[in-house]
Amino acid sequence: MNLSEKAQLVHLRLLEYYGQPEWRDPLPAIDELISTILSQNTNDNNRDRAFTALRQAFPTWEAVRDASINTVIDAIRPAGLANQKGPRIQHVLQEITAERGELDLSFLGEMPTEEARAWLLKFHGVGPKTAAIVLQFALGKPAFPVDTHIYRVTGRLGLREAKMTADQAHEHLAKLLPPDSYYAAHLNIIRLGREICQARRPFCERCPLREFCDFYAASQAVKG
Repeated sequence: MNLSEKAQLVHLRLLEYYGQPEWRDPLPAIDELISTILSQNTNDNNRDRAFTALRQAFPTWEAVRDASINTVIDAIRPAGLANQKGPRIQHVLQEITAERGELDLSFLGEMPTEEARAWLLKFHGVGPKTAAIVLQFALGKPAFPVDTHIYRVTGRLGLREAKMTADQAHEHLAKLLPPDSYYAAHLNIIRLGREICQARRPFCERCPLREFCDFYAASQAVKG
């Protein structure tokens, strides 16, 4: 079977196992952008705590943009790396304002997906994963974000080369699946990575993807 067929089997098996996933209520694109920057190198709980604290401290994104950097850093400390993320968030907000005259990214919804992606990637601190999350979950555009769980799981399954970087994996994995499957495949693979295909100790014995998995096949060969 080729990689596209294997990816489709993985997607369908996870739909059988987990069902159709549901993302939290969609955020406006500018909110999703800031939330995703906060999520870098931390977990969802810390991201959400920092995002809530930031919104409570400042009534608008314009206020965040124009605030003293130390007040922004203090607000987002729960996300970790606040000294990096605070300036990054302010710079993005300032750059968007300079280009658009306002902090509203809804116009991206009217652009072709690749043009919208290229527009987001212009900004320092916005990489392929951040852009893909904004496109998929705030704007409803076909994009396949690759986080640490998806990178790990697809590597173990053999859906990508081991030497492929996470940034390279975005385009590679997106080509293996039909666009209408991105949403469910992304969320279900993440769930598998969190619950079963964990980094330190994967629970292969209860994984629904064992028969498709290169990592499992290799481990069984070693035992044999």
